[in-house]
Amino acid sequence: MSRSMTTKFFSVFVVSALALFGMVGCASQESYTPPEKAPTLSSPTIAQDGVLRVGVNTGNAPLAGQPASSSKIVGLDVDVAAALADQFGLKLELVDVETDAESALTNGSVDIVMGVDKSDTTGSFWTSEAYLPTAVALFALPSNDTVPTNEEAPVIAAQTSSKSSWAVSNEFDNGTLVTTDDLKSAFAKLESGDVQYVAADTVIGTYAAHSAGYDVHIVALMQQPSGYAVGVLDSNADLKQAVSDALTSITGTGVVGVIETKWLGSVLDLSQIPLTAGASAATTTSDTNSTGDTSAADETTDDSASGDASSDEPAPADATAQDEDPIVYDNTADNATYDDGTGDGSGTGDYTDDGTGMSDMGVEGDGSANQAA
Repeated sequence: MSRSMTTKFFSVFVVSALALFGMVGCASQESYTPPEKAPTLSSPTIAQDGVLRVGVNTGNAPLAGQPASSSKIVGLDVDVAAALADQFGLKLELVDVETDAESALTNGSVDIVMGVDKSDTTGSFWTSEAYLPTAVALFALPSNDTVPTNEEAPVIAAQTSSKSSWAVSNEFDNGTLVTTDDLKSAFAKLESGDVQYVAADTVIGTYAAHSAGYDVHIVALMQQPSGYAVGVLDSNADLKQAVSDALTSITGTGVVGVIETKWLGSVLDLSQIPLTAGASAATTTSDTNSTGDTSAADETTDDSASGDASSDEPAPADATAQDEDPIVYDNTADNATYDDGTGDGSGTGDYTDDGTGMSDMGVEGDGSANQAA
């Protein structure tokens, strides 16, 4: 029998609360079966009845990726997509669209795409409100709350040739930029005291530090925050409204916060974080993509991540995900078995964990390497 993902998320919290008051023993005597959820979307709003086909970019961990020990796609976007599918009473079908969300929506390979950078206005499709905030940020140890200035000549580590290293060089010309092959190495230098700050995308940096066990925090943003959103064909008014309503629901009920905490260790709130002096409103990727500049690489947590992260150019048309077999996950079933990527025992318990965890999924990039800071 189908059951709601939201119910499954919050049943964990209910049991925990009962345990605190010594009531869990009593509660465990009763079983509760959530009611079936009837599909709320059908064709032609979605292409295939009973299934929500969702595009993700598996080269953009921790939003989506494939651990070396598993063929399954896991990540923050996968969990949010599953929550959306559950809201609609649909099964989830994942399609790796790589960086070409526009083509996947236009040719009908997917109904929606996840992980669309809200600041990128070059696409012709509609984007929802952001479900996850992001920006280039400066991370520091807990003892350091100082927002650095150019005059102070700070020492900042960043992944070599990344958008974050570009942002550091652009703003802190009096400072010292220490480049590393990956973010894990950058955070190691921060912990050892070799550098004062690490520059990284907020989502990728938080994920990298959390999965490696480093105790750091964000002290400043080097650009106005943007966010990751859901993309839908602009002509599909019914699906746009449904996605907007569903995101409001899973955000308001705390489901998205649970997912963020699972992958990042906490909910990202950038609203109160100060900006550096050189920070300005985030520009669209068209400001830099139009120049053909692909020098800014995606950020990685370690050198075990597969693939070439030296460029953020779109994949060739013949390599797009519509040529690959989609991965179907029945998130509506009682015995749903797709991997939720926890692996470390800290998951929400919605799905069966097959042992693949955060440390198994290298971060390839954030999908916006050419965005100006």
